[in-house]
Amino acid sequence: RAAEWQLDQPAWSGRLRITAKGSMAFIKLEDKTSGELFAQAPVEQFPGIAVESVTDSSRYFVIRIEDGNGRRAFIGVGFVDRGDAFDFNVALQDHFKWVRQQSELARQAQDPEQGRKLDLGFKEGQTIKLNIANMKKKEGASGSSRSRPAGPGGLSLLPPPPGGKSGSRERPALLSASTQLPGTPITDSPLFWPQSSASPTADVWGDFAKASG
Repeated sequence: RAAEWQLDQPAWSGRLRITAKGSMAFIKLEDKTSGELFAQAPVEQFPGIAVESVTDSSRYFVIRIEDGNGRRAFIGVGFVDRGDAFDFNVALQDHFKWVRQQSELARQAQDPEQGRKLDLGFKEGQTIKLNIANMKKKEGASGSSRSRPAGPGGLSLLPPPPGGKSGSRERPALLSASTQLPGTPITDSPLFWPQSSASPTADVWGDFAKASG
C-alpha cells in the first residue's frame, strides 16, 4: 500500500527511463540533471515480480532493482502525474507484446505447418443468411415474360392479335367522317377501309387518287 510510505519525504527523486536490449527491458532511475544512474531494474516479463502495482493507487509501483553483483532490493516508486504512470505501463506492455510477436514469427519460420491457417469453413451449427428477395422478384418477372403456353406436340402458341380472334376474319375498320385521309376530301358519309379480298392489281383508291387538295 502506497499510503504506508512516506510520500511527503521521498528518499530520492529524479527521472525514470525504460530501455530495451533484445527481449529484456530495463527500468533506469537517473539523476534528472546529470543523467547519472541511481538504480536499475531488469524486467524479464510484464506483469511479473520485477514490477508490481500497489493496491491503493495507480501512480505507485514496487520495482526490484539489481546492482549487477547479485544483490537485489525492492523499492517503491511513484509518479507525480497520473499520465506519466499510464505511459510507464503502456511502454512495458508494448515492449513485451513485441517480444511475443517476434517469438511467434520465429516459430512460424521454423515450422510453417504449425502456423495459423485461415479457416473459412463453417463451424458446427454455424449458418449464413442471404437476402435474395430482389433476385426472386426479377427472376419471376423475366420468367413470366418469356414463358409461352405450349400447344399439342410441344409447339408454342402465339396469342391472337389485339382486337381479333384466331380463326376469324377481321372486320374493316370504320373511320369517322372527322378523320381525313391524306389527299381525300371531308364528306358526310362514313369511309370504309378496303377489304383485303381485293385483287392486288385493283386500284383500291379509285377516284380518290384524282381528287385535288
